[in-house]
Amino acid sequence: MDPSPRARASRLPSPAAPGPVGAVTADDVALAVRLAVRALDEVPADGWERPAGDLTWSCWETVEHLADDLFAYALQLGPGTPPLTTHVPVSWRKERPDGPTGMVFVARAEGPAGLLQALEACGALLVAMVRTTAPEVRAHHVFGASDPEGFGAMGVVETLVHTHDVAAAFGLPWRPPAGLCARTLHRLFPDAPADAEPWPALLWSTGRAALPGRDRLEKWRWQGAPRP
Repeated sequence: MDPSPRARASRLPSPAAPGPVGAVTADDVALAVRLAVRALDEVPADGWERPAGDLTWSCWETVEHLADDLFAYALQLGPGTPPLTTHVPVSWRKERPDGPTGMVFVARAEGPAGLLQALEACGALLVAMVRTTAPEVRAHHVFGASDPEGFGAMGVVETLVHTHDVAAAFGLPWRPPAGLCARTLHRLFPDAPADAEPWPALLWSTGRAALPGRDRLEKWRWQGAPRP
């Protein structure tokens, strides 16, 4: 019998010790995805059609979107000469008018185990590309051309906040490690509040929560350009 996603995740090798603030690594991406798979395995089997947090997407669609993000970031780093002005030319579509646009869609017949396996696989692709791509390589992103570290940090943000969206729909506990959040904030959100803990600051920076003295953001973006 195939092991559950949780059992598969528990057999993954533990990532190396995280780097200092400012250095987002392939190991950080691996850690984020591993923790997300473990947390999402707690979603009730009959709850995947529930809206994810404040999103209009279902929990299933949100995890598909997350897998698609990780795949797309890996794809941008893949060519020998990555594109600097556009995306790698693949076809995107929607499965319903109000659903997310993407390339990665999981057959519903495969159930939650198949969905989390797809997430794990797309995460592994990004981990491999961040680990093996030369740091001087640049590739297009809508928020500006970025480097492998930047794409890795984008993958971490997507993983942490979309897992939050799904966990919030069920009241599941989800609080990523402070160091992982701090490194990601330092790389992509240099203007994040320094007087807040890293995880609440990341939720504020991505428009998902208010902070004391700071209203919830209605618009936000990260800064993908390589840090000097």
